[in-house]
Amino acid sequence: MKKTLPVLAVLCLLLTQKSNAQIQRGNILVGGDLADFNLGLNKNSNFILTIDPTAAWFIRNNIAVGAYIILGVDAVKGATTTTYGVGPLARYYFGAGQVNTESVLRHTRLFAEGNVGIEGSNTSHGSSTNGLGIGIGPGIAYFITPNIGLEALLKYRGIVGFGNDPLNSRLDLNFGFQIYLPGRATAGKVRTDAR
Repeated sequence: MKKTLPVLAVLCLLLTQKSNAQIQRGNILVGGDLADFNLGLNKNSNFILTIDPTAAWFIRNNIAVGAYIILGVDAVKGATTTTYGVGPLARYYFGAGQVNTESVLRHTRLFAEGNVGIEGSNTSHGSSTNGLGIGIGPGIAYFITPNIGLEALLKYRGIVGFGNDPLNSRLDLNFGFQIYLPGRATAGKVRTDAR
């Protein structure tokens, strides 16, 4: 019973936090985006799937730094394009005082995300680019619970490097989710309050 009490207290805290508590210093962000999901049903149609998992730690209120991974495949009869990437990312969430907090907007946060890393896009029997990947763009997070946010992110992605195509760039509209976990300080406070 003594071991389950702190776990229950943490769960209660997760469900009752204020809408801006998830982006406080020390908390952790884990989730990802699902982009370009397309499953063609016609003859010779293509299958596209790109996932972009992320993990970050809030070093200050509204500022998170972490890492990302990109894994993608675009397959059509006769050609397959694979994409990959790994590197650091940073996010800045605009605070409650910087946006209108009426009604639905009370549960949303606008943010900007940027990343730099090693990325590549390679097509069988076609072009390839491998090198430095850069991404930047705005996004919006809607919190369906205090600790789970659904996101939309419009992001420019570019790869500069080697291969038979030295520049590869695109504009992605990604949809995904993030889970905001309390940091050690928040969990410690819950344990202290539960005693």
